[in-house]
Amino acid sequence: MVAPHLASSQVLSATFLSTRGLAKRGLDKRMVRRLVSEGRLIRLRRGRYADPRLLPDLLDAGRVGGRLDCVSLLATLGVFVRENPGLHIQFDRAASRIPALRPGFTAHWRCGDEPSSSLTTDLIGALTQAVKCQSPRDAIATLDSAWHLGLVDEADIAEVFRRLPHRYRALRRLLDRRMESGPETLVRLILRGLGCDVDVQVQIPGVGRVDFVVDGWLIIECDSKAHHEGWDAQRRDRRRDIAAAALGYTTIRPLAEDLLYAYDATATAIRAVILARRAR
Repeated sequence: MVAPHLASSQVLSATFLSTRGLAKRGLDKRMVRRLVSEGRLIRLRRGRYADPRLLPDLLDAGRVGGRLDCVSLLATLGVFVRENPGLHIQFDRAASRIPALRPGFTAHWRCGDEPSSSLTTDLIGALTQAVKCQSPRDAIATLDSAWHLGLVDEADIAEVFRRLPHRYRALRRLLDRRMESGPETLVRLILRGLGCDVDVQVQIPGVGRVDFVVDGWLIIECDSKAHHEGWDAQRRDRRRDIAAAALGYTTIRPLAEDLLYAYDATATAIRAVILARRAR
């Protein structure tokens, strides 16, 4: 994974360059036209230019006179969000001359404190909007992810909830910065609903670190293609499972894709495993 602090500083500081700003740098109209023709500068819209090396989503937001926002901005920073086709863009309430948005674009109309030349909203604003745009489950996973990555701290989380309507306050006590992925948050919420005794990121001698130990006997590992693809990874995981079984643990490995796209069925299966053991 790209170091989040480096990525965030580059993305969140992205701006467009106005004609006046370019002139202050000694670039007259003729020179600007030449840079555009050479591909060294991109014309976003009248009087606005940008570095062509910026992320395409930033450039698209700039072309329509807005700022990258909500789940779209968070995804570029490596924060977990539910996949959402299209682009979420923030516009100032007083903005004018906004072109017709392409299908799939989502507009968020609100005022912010960002510089007028910014191509992104502020991170707290994006998180606040993302909570509103997602289900409560996914919103918790998004906040867990941003907190775990170190993009926000506890004071920032408090500010997010200060900006949200009161009905969202109940989500605050469900956050846990130790979660390393969105699927881990989803599993944690399932276990919380069952009243399980849960330890997270547990180091077991002879096995290694596991995602969850539940009620002292069940290991749950959240497997994704990114980290468990290929025979080498499968061989390592199977050896770890045998080592854990020798110590008296049962291991289950719900797939990240099932937690994301077949949540109810996966949650039912995990509950069945735990409740069957309790029944015995």
